[in-house]
Amino acid sequence: MHLLSIIRIIGILIMCFSGTMLVPAFVALIYGDGGGKAFMQAFALSFMVGVLLWWPCHHHKQELRSREGFLIVVAFWFVLGGLATLPLLLFDAPHITLAAAVFEAFSGLTTTGATVLTGLDNLPKAILFYRQFLQWLGGMGIIVLAIAIIPLLGIGGMQLYRAEMSGPMKDQKMRPRISETAKALWFIYFFLTLSCATAYWFAGMTPFDAITHSFSTVSIGGFSTHDASIGYFHSSAINWITIGFILISACNFALHFRAFSTFGRENIWRIYSRDPEFRFFISIQIIIVTVCSLVMIGHNYFTSSWKDFEQVAFQAVSISTTTGYTTSDFSAWPSFVPMLLIIAAFIGGCAGSVGGGLRVARVLVLYLQGLRELKRFVHPNLVYPIKWGKNVLDERVIGSIWAFFSAYLLVFTLCLLAVIACGVEPFNAFNAVLACINNLGPGLGSVSSNMTAIPDSAKWVLTFAMVCGRLEIFTLLALFTPAFWKA
Repeated sequence: MHLLSIIRIIGILIMCFSGTMLVPAFVALIYGDGGGKAFMQAFALSFMVGVLLWWPCHHHKQELRSREGFLIVVAFWFVLGGLATLPLLLFDAPHITLAAAVFEAFSGLTTTGATVLTGLDNLPKAILFYRQFLQWLGGMGIIVLAIAIIPLLGIGGMQLYRAEMSGPMKDQKMRPRISETAKALWFIYFFLTLSCATAYWFAGMTPFDAITHSFSTVSIGGFSTHDASIGYFHSSAINWITIGFILISACNFALHFRAFSTFGRENIWRIYSRDPEFRFFISIQIIIVTVCSLVMIGHNYFTSSWKDFEQVAFQAVSISTTTGYTTSDFSAWPSFVPMLLIIAAFIGGCAGSVGGGLRVARVLVLYLQGLRELKRFVHPNLVYPIKWGKNVLDERVIGSIWAFFSAYLLVFTLCLLAVIACGVEPFNAFNAVLACINNLGPGLGSVSSNMTAIPDSAKWVLTFAMVCGRLEIFTLLALFTPAFWKA
């Protein structure tokens, strides 16, 4: 394994990341409410760490293999999360522990949206911007951003792409060259962000809120600059804009790419409607919204007015796609509804999206596999291949999805037991782990709004769960297998 080449690449990526500290420093300069010094210090320290890693190894430029790619992704995410913690520790306020600062930084980068901060409305604009900006960078995956400039670094990019991109179909490329794929993804991502910010601004948000909330909406992160989240604005227009862009961002970005590239030449709706995962995803959303609305009306909690339906639709879409925005305390609704939404978060967004959870594609394949086994039970000799659209799905893909599901349950169980061992009540521990491993953010019980009640020891476990969810477990678990380290 080319360890010196790996250290060199991580050093370059850290130096690139350090430049992002200058953006919130500029925000602090504009608003003049503090924070600029902390970000400049964080920039200097991060850049220095990058130089110290890069310079001793700058002559080592061996070609990457798959193992090196996976190791770079995991190491970079942990190093990056550590460096992203610096501004939170250097700020004069709020005063938080190391564990809380690490938790907050990783929650931003992994687009989880769980927070340990309160009193957001009174915090400096720079730190509010920084939290949102971290989610935007982590949404598509900062490694993919690096791949867009990887030819300048003199290394191959496919290994990084395979480790970073999510979903069971991640080896399917949209362009022959990986750098072109990364650039296309980020162009779409940036276009959606700009469109979302513009829509928010026209709907009544201030320019600052419009930009920062577009970061966390398109990344399906869920951070807000207000304690009341989207409910702060009391605007139906903003709620429906949020719902629309959440649904767009929860879809496979490969579909968005096809729609953009064939615009004017092919029916866009046909591109989406022919995709089995998209149809399944939309069906899930419609069913969840309908069931939740009927339950709320049946309990006379809401009337059947359009405003009440809007509240239910917003929370259903936000929680089931693992975004985590709120307009009201949904945990106080009739218990069936919040439990349904929390369970729906296990499904999450589509493969190739910025959403969390198991991913819709995997759930669909598991569902089709279940149907096949039922038919085989009745007709043992039946040959019944599983189709993905018009194509027969490879049995190896089905096997890998079952393996992922098993690993997911194992990590979830171990993290749950660890959090309970840290002194957290089982129900709260279950919701905290669920919220973190699915990159959701809010849960039920004591973690319905923030994670301040969670002890520091449990925050370290939950931080690990967030990274597992973001890197889809296998990328991280591969490092713990002896075969990974053999030559």
